[in-house]
Amino acid sequence: MSDASQPGALPLFYRDPQPLSAETHGAWRLRDGDAAFAADTAFAPLVVAEIAAAARDYPVVFSAGESAQPVAVLGLEQRNLFVENGRWADDAYVPAYVRRYPFGFVATVNPDGFILAVDAASDRLMQTGDEGAPLFDGDQPSALTQDAMAFCRAFQGEAEATRAFGEALRAQGLLIDRRADAVLADGRKLGLDGFQVIDTERFANLDEAVVVEWHRRGWLALANFHLASLERFNALLTRQGKAGSAEPAPKPTKSKKA
Repeated sequence: MSDASQPGALPLFYRDPQPLSAETHGAWRLRDGDAAFAADTAFAPLVVAEIAAAARDYPVVFSAGESAQPVAVLGLEQRNLFVENGRWADDAYVPAYVRRYPFGFVATVNPDGFILAVDAASDRLMQTGDEGAPLFDGDQPSALTQDAMAFCRAFQGEAEATRAFGEALRAQGLLIDRRADAVLADGRKLGLDGFQVIDTERFANLDEAVVVEWHRRGWLALANFHLASLERFNALLTRQGKAGSAEPAPKPTKSKKA
């Protein structure tokens, strides 16, 4: 579970992100699709506004990179246990990062600027024909594209708040490395590493001034949602068991000293 923000790396799911333009994509259409594109990933990025909802269904941890990106753990191997036959489980929250696909924002030359893009490699996009909803009405964005723009703009705003939370966690030295292990009934071993969690002892001993500030900013609640979500590793194992029994329950263990 590495940091996806490395220079030159494409964002998760995206293979050919292109800035949308009427000149290039004027005839393109988007047809209905499923979540098959997310079937082979064991994690999905989260923003702070959805940590509470995601924590009810997934372990929420942090990437080990500089960004301290919160992520939902979706499986114990290179597989999403919440997607079956292209359908996301009805009883589980779908992260906003997944819901916005194949749209997204890409940075412009202006370091503070972003433009709406689409993954041209998505099999939902039709370059010709009448199937699906149009991306443009003439030279203007269609209602579909305008909705995508609004969704991605809101997501980008939350991304800024998410970075601030991650920076605060690092500034207080709260994040420590962890890994989760399980042994399948057939003897296969599964291991998930490269993620971090909040150290409960350090969290309990935050300075009073920091506690007050974090309470006002909502960060105390986010930290507690994260810590409570770690119990979801057991539920994750139950899902794994339906696809192939595993025992015992994976326990997040310290992989090295912070």
